[in-house]
Amino acid sequence: MLDFIAANIAPIMFGALIIMLLIGYPVAFALAATGLGFGLVGMELGLIQTTFFQALPERIFDTMRNETLLAIPFFTFMGLILERSGMAEDLLETVGQLFGPIRGGLAYAVVFVGALLAATTGVVAASVIAMGLISLPIMLRYGYDRRLAAGVIAASGTLAQIIPPSLVLIIMADQLGRSVGDMYAGALVPGLLLAVFYAGYIFLVTRLSAKAAPGLPPEAQTLREKPADTDRKFYWPLALALALLTTFAMVRLWGAPGLTASLLPEAINAAAWSVGGVIILTAFFRGMVRVLTASLVILIAIVAVLSIFFDHWLVGRVQTGSEMIVAASAAFVVAYVVALANKMLGVHFLSRLAQEVILVLMPPLALIFLVLGTIFIGLATPTEGGAMGAVGALVLAAAKRRLSFESVKHALDSTTKLSAFVLFILIGSRTFTLTFFGVNGHKWVEHLLVSLPGGELGFLVVVNLLVFFLAFFLDYFELAFIIVPLLAPVADKLGIDLIWFGVLLAINMQTSFMHPPFGFSLFYLRSVAAKVPYLDRITGRSIAPVTTGQIYAGAIPFVLIQIIMVVITIAFPGIVTHYKTEYVAPALDQNAPPPGLDLPGAAGAPGLDLPSPGGAPGLDLPAPGGAPGLDQSPPAAPGFDAAPPSLDGPAAPAAPTTAPTPPAADPLGPPPALP
Repeated sequence: MLDFIAANIAPIMFGALIIMLLIGYPVAFALAATGLGFGLVGMELGLIQTTFFQALPERIFDTMRNETLLAIPFFTFMGLILERSGMAEDLLETVGQLFGPIRGGLAYAVVFVGALLAATTGVVAASVIAMGLISLPIMLRYGYDRRLAAGVIAASGTLAQIIPPSLVLIIMADQLGRSVGDMYAGALVPGLLLAVFYAGYIFLVTRLSAKAAPGLPPEAQTLREKPADTDRKFYWPLALALALLTTFAMVRLWGAPGLTASLLPEAINAAAWSVGGVIILTAFFRGMVRVLTASLVILIAIVAVLSIFFDHWLVGRVQTGSEMIVAASAAFVVAYVVALANKMLGVHFLSRLAQEVILVLMPPLALIFLVLGTIFIGLATPTEGGAMGAVGALVLAAAKRRLSFESVKHALDSTTKLSAFVLFILIGSRTFTLTFFGVNGHKWVEHLLVSLPGGELGFLVVVNLLVFFLAFFLDYFELAFIIVPLLAPVADKLGIDLIWFGVLLAINMQTSFMHPPFGFSLFYLRSVAAKVPYLDRITGRSIAPVTTGQIYAGAIPFVLIQIIMVVITIAFPGIVTHYKTEYVAPALDQNAPPPGLDLPGAAGAPGLDLPSPGGAPGLDLPAPGGAPGLDQSPPAAPGFDAAPPSLDGPAAPAAPTTAPTPPAADPLGPPPALP
């Protein structure tokens, strides 16, 4: 019996952990108890030494000294302050009015606001509860299908787990030993694609059944001016301003098609292209103008042209790579100033809807640029970006006059609880993995997964199926702290990019919020959805409640969309690996010593004087990339004293004391061939 336990202690240990989690024992203590308990068993069986746990305090202190994890309380605090500031309510009301007239407009608004809240708050519970309280009653009032309404709200809230600044991505980067900034950059495109797929599903449903998601009736469109005088009065002045601005930008930056030596023909040519562009724009966006109002469409076009102009103008004036972000920020500031002047001066340059959309959308977009923009261009670390986001959230709440001592106290209290929760789980995870690796559990996992048929693809299929089914019972924190540390070494050995692997797992783990019957997003929605019939305060009609079965049924199509996104990420890894910068090979110095000989010694000098275990002068140290021929020093030619190797190049031959003879052989051997 003892021999059986000793031979299979790793799978027994993993199974014991799963059983403790399933019976409801707290995750942090289940991890720590399993690690300590099986560590003692391993000592008794002679599998690990009695001094094994002396490494545990250092591991715990390494976790506490990890500055990257500071981003978790910063981003959590930012999200809670923004939740208390009423930003979600303002966004849902305004964007709902923007898309309301079209079929599925409220559902599109929920997806758009869900993505925007994900990029600012990063808190699933806050997003789902806010959208459930505000949007769900309106959807039910105007006859939306209950399954579609519940599913789109629950799914849009989970976007906070994949769109930066997600807490899951921070933990994933820490567990994989990779940069949080790279993880954010890799996850951005898949997160936005997922939101687009949600919108595509809504479009498909509304095309198949118009009654599933009808548009808002005219009496519900409170921000739209019925005569649309503003749009009729200012559409052509705005179009002319766009044409002139485009003309200036084209002449200033690129000239125009068919460039001539004279500036006048160039300007005329550019003006013709600009006016033609406005006509095409008007024809192309005919339907959009009807939905968004003409003044908003033209203002968006002006912002786009300004962004392009500033992008080219800033080349060489700001940090390389940051031009587009700075240009877009400047263009957004211009749009915000125009909308603010329109409201304060009462000039009616913009329609009321366009004005409210700009004033409501610009502050969260500015916060996104402040946080993610500085991280992506390398101006700030994720921890510093989180700190700036927390300060920015306080400023936005104060500007809306919704910052109070009680809201700050509540945000600090919740942030402290979540941070302590994550830290305790991380300490328990460190304890578990220490013992698991000590009993060679990592070799068991590696042998189990590497021997799968299909190689890398087989490994990815099995791992994603495992994570998908474990997500029925474990949440994303538990999956990140338990499963990822076991899978990462195997993925690395198979040559899989760990950033891509982490984003792939994050997309898969997102389903843990949507899985019936244990998805937390479904529970959040169930807590705010009507459980009994009620009278609508606007129409006075009796509204039937939303059943738990309808919430579960509505979640299933979005779980399938998430699975499709996993398949797309495997099939097209470039949507994640675009984060990699192009590698520029350094210039090779012909006089430089061969690779592997410049390892620093104890005193800081190159490590040629470090004695090797066998007594040779330090030349058996492995070179990076496995440079050939450097692991042994060939003997000097007979009759000659080999000179010590030079730091500037190959050793010079010893000076002959008698008649000239051929030079001594280089004691380091021939340098490796240049690639």
